[in-house]
Amino acid sequence: MTPATVVRLERLHYPVTALGPGRRLGLWVQGCSLACPGCMSQHTWDPSGGRETTVAAVGDAWREALDDGADGVTISGGEPLQQAGIVSLLAALAEARDRARPEADILLYTGYTTREAELREPAALAFADAVITGRYARARPTRLIWRGSANQRLVPLTALGRRRYEPYLDAQPAQPPIQVGQDGDDVWLIGVPRSGDLAKLGHAVRDSGIGFTETTWSREEHTRG
Repeated sequence: MTPATVVRLERLHYPVTALGPGRRLGLWVQGCSLACPGCMSQHTWDPSGGRETTVAAVGDAWREALDDGADGVTISGGEPLQQAGIVSLLAALAEARDRARPEADILLYTGYTTREAELREPAALAFADAVITGRYARARPTRLIWRGSANQRLVPLTALGRRRYEPYLDAQPAQPPIQVGQDGDDVWLIGVPRSGDLAKLGHAVRDSGIGFTETTWSREEHTRG
């Protein structure tokens, strides 16, 4: 296999309802050198962690989600633009979407600014309908949906992206969308908590008599979902 046909994932989950509109396939890539202070996903930083899989295998999961009526796919991490296979992955997702369900959108998270992303991997942006850009800045909390800090930007890139995401550019829901699940002894969270939410969650769990042996976020705060 060549680097262009391989991606390293931390998690693949369907359906995701907390990172973009509707029911979505969620992909979290493994590896990030940006290392934003306060990141809740520190387990995704190590480029040798997670599991290696093929673009074709992810495409199969995407087609299954599309057959089930998925509204879109969200790619987060980790840092997607540090994946050697990201362009091939996005191209495969777009091709499958165009054939099966053209109204499904592709949302890409990146810690790079829009300009940095355009310089680093312009071909990747060509396949996304919208991007959420910018490093997590814990000193700049926000109530904007799907964003962890006020510097992060939601940028529609296509006509589909504008139809789907322009209504959310300034949306500030009373509570951010969050999903919580369990795999064996591991409890996972999908979404973008607000400042202080993870600390409250930790206290609530401990007050219920359940203890954490390890968490993937710092004691200080959080980042992108």
